[in-house]
Amino acid sequence: MTVNKVILVGRLGRDPETRYMPSGEAVTNFSIATEERWKDKSGQSQTRTEWHNITLFGKLGEIASQYLHKGGQVFIEGRIQSRKYSGKDGVERVAYDIIGNEMRMLGDSKNASNSGGSYDAAPAASNSPPPRRQASQQEPAPPPVDDIDDSIPF
Repeated sequence: MTVNKVILVGRLGRDPETRYMPSGEAVTNFSIATEERWKDKSGQSQTRTEWHNITLFGKLGEIASQYLHKGGQVFIEGRIQSRKYSGKDGVERVAYDIIGNEMRMLGDSKNASNSGGSYDAAPAASNSPPPRRQASQQEPAPPPVDDIDDSIPF
């Protein structure tokens, strides 16, 4: 058995960009940043930021393009996919992209209106699209998440 699964929670580094394939299917790209924080041996706080290229297809990509914005916090679940390309210097390189199949827009203190929605790219077993959960006027928005690290079970 093999597993290729990625779960990321981070902030968008740029607004999503959407283009359409000849078939009409949307392809949306954006990047998110995750941070690792620790104290070194001398007690100084250190931070390392990792940037992740995200690709979403179809309706999920269209939703991301409509509702996500630079600086917003998002949960992405998907898989890693590598691709080779030649750099401007002619050297062959490898880039790693995250192909998302689930997205959740997370509330944050920077943008209280950006909260709630959960979207899944995979159809349900009955071949009908999964129910979409969206923040509505009847449901109060969840409180902002200030420190997501405390709720991660690993």
